[in-house]
Amino acid sequence: MSQVINISGYKFIKIVNPIALRPRLRNKCLSLNLKGTILVSPEGINIVMAGTQENIDAFTNFLTSDERFADMTFKYSPSDHQPFNRMLVRLKKEIIAFGEDDLDPINNPAPFVKPKVLEKWLDEGKDIVFLDTRNDYEVKLGTFKNALTPHMDSFKDFKEVVADLDDSLKEKTIVTFCTGGVRCEKAAPYMIKKGFKDVHQIDGGVLKYFEECGGKHWQGDCFVFDHRVAVSPTLKETENELCYRCRHPLTQEDLESPEYVEDVSCPHCFNKNKKLATQKEPRV
Repeated sequence: MSQVINISGYKFIKIVNPIALRPRLRNKCLSLNLKGTILVSPEGINIVMAGTQENIDAFTNFLTSDERFADMTFKYSPSDHQPFNRMLVRLKKEIIAFGEDDLDPINNPAPFVKPKVLEKWLDEGKDIVFLDTRNDYEVKLGTFKNALTPHMDSFKDFKEVVADLDDSLKEKTIVTFCTGGVRCEKAAPYMIKKGFKDVHQIDGGVLKYFEECGGKHWQGDCFVFDHRVAVSPTLKETENELCYRCRHPLTQEDLESPEYVEDVSCPHCFNKNKKLATQKEPRV
């Protein structure tokens, strides 16, 4: 297969009739042989998909011809295979589930910091606090140097994380980050709501930072939610794999562990699976 182009993008905007938009998007994607996921909700749209350059361009031209999405931007990265199995267009209450109805990313977003501006801040040693809003299994593969990495199994845990932060951080400059930026559209405003005075979000997330700044000030790779598992700061697929039993990303060290058995266990679920196996009643 020729080179595949992966794109991701989102926009918070009021969509009056998301049900009517769904078949238009689905039919267009199927006609172009694109695969991935589009989430459509009353608060906006969130897209991750892949296909040939020609077909990706055709889709983005189609989407941005709608005035609601005319200024929508995308993050691009290449791969040598199609990382998605099928094309899904789903209707959701929120394009990123958080359950905090009084946040308004459409009209009242938290301040954005452009990747190049952030790079300059870091080069100059500006006193900032990085807060990683991603899940534990994502953080394991890489994060910004010296970032706060709260332990979360789900983004919905972020409210508890904020409640546990030291009050002294409310006076600090905080930069939140996630893979493509969409989670921070709610995380950063939520922090402001809770009394943090100077909170920013990276415009375009980690992937946009990679695109414009490479891996400077970053350690490791970045987890992505498709068959590539992770990309490097050069936006190339890495050698990381997933455990297909517990869905945890695996490093080379994990793959070399005696607890790793393909399709059976990995160092992250070995003891759990062993315990479950001993709890099963013997056959008679």
